Amino acid sequence: MKILNVELGDRSYPIYIGSGVLEDAKIITSHIKTKIICIVSNTTVSQLYLENLKNLLDDYQVIEAIIDDGEEFKNYDSLNYIYTKLLENQCNRDTTILALGGGVVGDIAGYAAASFLRGIPFVQIPTTLLAQVDSSVGGKTGINHLLGKNMIGAFYQPQAVVIDLNVLKTLDNRQISAGLAEVIKYGLIWDEDFFKYLEVNIENLKQLDFDHLEHVIYRSCEIKAKVVSEDEKESGIRAILNLGHTFGHAIENCLGYGEWLHGEAVGCGMVLAAKMSLTQAWLSESEFDRVKDLIFRANLPIEKPKIDYENFIGAMKLDKKNKDKEIYLVLQQGIGKAIVTNKYSSSALDDVIKS
Repeated sequence: MKILNVELGDRSYPIYIGSGVLEDAKIITSHIKTKIICIVSNTTVSQLYLENLKNLLDDYQVIEAIIDDGEEFKNYDSLNYIYTKLLENQCNRDTTILALGGGVVGDIAGYAAASFLRGIPFVQIPTTLLAQVDSSVGGKTGINHLLGKNMIGAFYQPQAVVIDLNVLKTLDNRQISAGLAEVIKYGLIWDEDFFKYLEVNIENLKQLDFDHLEHVIYRSCEIKAKVVSEDEKESGIRAILNLGHTFGHAIENCLGYGEWLHGEAVGCGMVLAAKMSLTQAWLSESEFDRVKDLIFRANLPIEKPKIDYENFIGAMKLDKKNKDKEIYLVLQQGIGKAIVTNKYSSSALDDVIKS
């Protein structure tokens, strides 16, 4: 097992990464100082891991809040259902929420923890590759709105993140590829050598080679932890973690949440961002081809779905990075370096969206 710390002063916390870590009750219980635990999960994950997790928690009063599975259920109705479960069981601040699931569960459970009684502790137990390398780390919590993704939420850090590689064995190929999109993102924004490593080992990762997976999960979390430690609330450098997301969130919103997986939309969004970077001469033709090729080899979409231009640009205008009603994009200045900017050709953006 490897342990990585997110350094945020009195809000610092560890990330545990390894095979079988969910079988060690002390890893979880050492971060629970309350008598009551509310496990938030979904209808798919709960059937696989809920009972085993409950068996580790005999010394606690355990309640369950099981939401429907899918991005389309990351909404106020699911959030209110969690509040109702907490209130029906007379939960108070002596309660810890355990988020057992992928990014949707982690985001919504974290927001429930941030807002119930103005804040109760929670622990992330991510069960998808995407959640393990990205959404479980950094304290972004929230829900979607019909008009925009992740527009309602809070920055709220967990007590710990517990990553067990064994849970990845139950994922289908599509979910693995979705997670690889966020892994590729870290190479593109921060570490060219890591990107080269992914180019060499993408097939091993798709086949769930645990030695390679542990390395990329650790490195992904390491990069994100460093960025978050420098900029917890996304007032500066943390925004580079959104490479591909402005385009990707627009795809998700326009198609309807759940039609494409988040990672699929981000993968396609990174191709669009790379194309924009190419139009500005910040990325060379050969670098653009490498980006597109790796995303394609990860079994992610590299072509934008047919979406009306006005709807697409309208969704992009609701991105959280925007200022003064201008669209800010995360673009690349070579592989391994990203910037957040509104200094680009608007006609080039129109061409990329319409192409």
